[in-house]
Amino acid sequence: MSTSASAVVLEVSGVSKRFGGLQALSDVGLRIARGQVYGLIGPNGAGKTTFFNVITGLYAPDSGRFELAGKPYQPSAVHQVARAGIARTFQNIRLFADMTALENVMVGRHVRTGSGLLGAVFRSRAFREEEAAIEARAQELLDYVGIGRYADFRARTLSYGDQRRLEIARALATDPQLVALDEPAAGMNATEKIELRALIDRIRHDGRTVLLIEHDVKLVMGLCDRVTVLDYGKPIAEGTPAEVQQNARVIEAYLGHGHSTPTLPAAAPVEPEARA
Repeated sequence: MSTSASAVVLEVSGVSKRFGGLQALSDVGLRIARGQVYGLIGPNGAGKTTFFNVITGLYAPDSGRFELAGKPYQPSAVHQVARAGIARTFQNIRLFADMTALENVMVGRHVRTGSGLLGAVFRSRAFREEEAAIEARAQELLDYVGIGRYADFRARTLSYGDQRRLEIARALATDPQLVALDEPAAGMNATEKIELRALIDRIRHDGRTVLLIEHDVKLVMGLCDRVTVLDYGKPIAEGTPAEVQQNARVIEAYLGHGHSTPTLPAAAPVEPEARA
């Protein structure tokens, strides 16, 4: 896939972040083309979660340049990043537990509303029409992720896998240019992972761009177009899954020294078996 300037959705460079005496990130960057599923991986403590949180506005960077679809953006707050066009999910599910699935997605959609506070207070015709459109779109997205039948169920009553799907639906409700998924397979069983992969594939084929941070390397290798690997807060490899899994620095980072013929999980479909 071409990564010409017109095709680039997210370009980040020179990102550094320090927490007290810990240099968590040092000169990190990535470049994601439109329509890609892009993976961000690394051993525990590699800095991938910090980098992800900087991109999506949860942490303020000490330095760095950020462009979304060729336009600079400032990752100063999650809601501002969402308005710019990046929607994210969280490793620890953050739904409104006592709201219905439909209401959760409607909350995400309100990022794009235009009737304003006065319209809401006086329930103007424009406000009512907009609310009806938001509700209809929220139902479409619940159907899209496969949980439309649970629209009226409270979020806390859904299964773990369906709560993950609900988070993705809420992210899609913001009409993002980039969907950033934080450990979406965490806690999932083998069947749920297969279903998750199919959903992310569908999102990609429908023209969305996805940034995926994930511990399940096998899932990443079988799903992503390109991958960046971090270790100790620095990028050590970038390329296709096939290139990355043969990279000596990546193998050393994951497996250490003394392995004569080590391999990372191949770029193959997720098998219906329990993760080791």
